[in-house]
Amino acid sequence: MDTEAQHAERDRSSQSPAGTEERSRFARFRGSLVSPDAGPSWRRAGLSGVACVLFVLLLSTFVVQPFMIPSGSMEPTLQIGDRVLVNKLAYDFGGAPDRGDVVVFDGTGSFVQSPAEENPVTGLLHGAATALGLAGPAETDFVKRVVGVGGDRVVCCDTAGSLEVNGHAVEERYLYFGDAPSRVPFDIVVPQGTLWVLGDHRGNSRDSRDHLGEPGGGMVPVDKVVGRVDWIGWPLGRWSSLPPTDAFRDVRDPGGAHG
Repeated sequence: MDTEAQHAERDRSSQSPAGTEERSRFARFRGSLVSPDAGPSWRRAGLSGVACVLFVLLLSTFVVQPFMIPSGSMEPTLQIGDRVLVNKLAYDFGGAPDRGDVVVFDGTGSFVQSPAEENPVTGLLHGAATALGLAGPAETDFVKRVVGVGGDRVVCCDTAGSLEVNGHAVEERYLYFGDAPSRVPFDIVVPQGTLWVLGDHRGNSRDSRDHLGEPGGGMVPVDKVVGRVDWIGWPLGRWSSLPPTDAFRDVRDPGGAHG
C-alpha cells in the first residue's frame, strides 16, 4: 500500500469547505479592524474639529464673546471665575450704552495709558484662547457698570451718602453688601461720546475714580466698548441672564427728559 499517497489524500481532505470558510471569516474580521477608510475618517474628524473652532472664533469676533471674570470688582453681580457672554451686537444699528449697563471695554488710553508690549505669536494665541473663554482677559480689558453717559453730571456723595446723577439720588441695590457708593468724593461732567464706569464692589474696584488725575480723567470712549454683558454662562449653577437694574429709571437727561 502506498503510504505517501494516503498522506497526500489526507492533506487534500483537510482543505475542506468548512476550513476555507473559517479562514474567510477571519480575513473579513481582520479587514474590519484595519479599514482602508480609517485614514480618511480621521481626516474628516480633524477637519470638522477645525471648522467648529473657526466657527466659534467668528461667532466670538462678531456676535457673542465669552469673557472670564478675573477679579471681585463686580461682586455680587459677577463672581471671580464666572464666564459671561458679551453681546457684541447690543450697540450696533445706532444703539449706545445706557446707565446701569454692565459692559466690557478696552481700557487702552483710559484705564491703561501704555500697555506692555507682548510677543505677537503669544498675543495671537492668548487672543484665540480668550475668544473661546479658555483664558483670562487681556490686561487692557475691563468689565464695569455704566453710571454716567455723555452730558451727565455724576456726584458722590450727596448729603445722604448716595450717588447722584443729574441731581437725582440713585439707590444702588446691586452694590456689594456693606459698601458705600464711594469713599472717594467726585463731582464730574461726562463728556459726550464717553462713559463714567464703576464696579459694583466699590471697595475692591479700580474704576473711573482711580484715573481722575490722568489724561482722559477716567472717561471711557464709547467706541472702546466691546459689548454688553447679557448672560452668565458658567458655572452651570449660575447660568442665567443678567437682570437689568431700574436704579436709573427716574434719572433725567441734562435736557430734562427721562433717561
